[in-house]
Amino acid sequence: MDDATEVPEASRPVTIHMVAASAGVSASTVSRALNFPELVKPGTRERVLETVERLGYQPNRAARSLALGRTASLGLIVPDIANPFFAPFVKVVQARVREANYALFLADTDEDPSTEVELALAMSQQVDGLILCSPRMPGRKLRTIAAKTPVVVANRLSRSVPSIALDFGPGVQQAVAHVHALGHRRCAYLSGPGGSWSNRQRLRAFTAHCESYGIELVVLGPYEPVFSGGYRGADEALAARVTAIFAYNDMVALGVMSRLADRGVRVPDEMSVVGFDDIEVASMTSPPLTTVAIPVDTVAKASAALLLSLLAETTPQRPAAQELATRLVIRNTTGVPKEDRI
Repeated sequence: MDDATEVPEASRPVTIHMVAASAGVSASTVSRALNFPELVKPGTRERVLETVERLGYQPNRAARSLALGRTASLGLIVPDIANPFFAPFVKVVQARVREANYALFLADTDEDPSTEVELALAMSQQVDGLILCSPRMPGRKLRTIAAKTPVVVANRLSRSVPSIALDFGPGVQQAVAHVHALGHRRCAYLSGPGGSWSNRQRLRAFTAHCESYGIELVVLGPYEPVFSGGYRGADEALAARVTAIFAYNDMVALGVMSRLADRGVRVPDEMSVVGFDDIEVASMTSPPLTTVAIPVDTVAKASAALLLSLLAETTPQRPAAQELATRLVIRNTTGVPKEDRI
């Protein structure tokens, strides 16, 4: 009876003591080889890792986290998960941190800075580190949260917190040069959220480059960074008698195009439209949208890598900042102004 109820040797879970016995080392050496490999001699470390792989040992995640004083979890906070810009960002970050054996918790602020602060403060007590994508909170709040847990900011430049930002200059310059070459001399910028770092940087770039090219820029808004915001902004742009519209993002641009179609204004024959972000659907519209492309996958990978590197550091490092360039993608929503057509 006893033999019948015994667990077969092959089905028993492999323990750290079994790995230690097979490798000819102590259990503590196995633990160090897995958690602090730099503390173990190369030859011993290789022997332990080979044994771990051969026996199929799976460390107890909870016990490992407790021993290291960590949760093995990271947090990611985005302004609006329904916005197609953020979905690929989340997907790439999740894949990268999973490779490093971290779980990822996701939160959506619905574009509300106060909700963003509350979520960040709550998550800072439950995770080993945070990625804040396009945060709207004031700098002082950001510094408060960074004092509680390692934080990386994506799509916003910070002097006090490690960040992965975007250099909007190249893409905006190319967009302005493009519409200028087509003959546009009076354009509108449909601005995004007032508290958005990205909006301030885009507005600054459009203002500077339009002035440089001799284009009169009419700034309208702010508008919600969603389809309905662009739908509303299109009427004001038409009333401003511009010939081209720069939208804060692609969702706003899609709303503009929808409203223009409702009013019988043809794109690009009677109005040119330029978006920002190059979300997947931008190339699927009719006509396909001319837009300033953001390398979202690169931003996401860099953000995850930066946070993981911060967690791996044994001594504090000076906050790092990286800037990635944008570029114009010309499609079919920009053309020669109506009055210039022969």
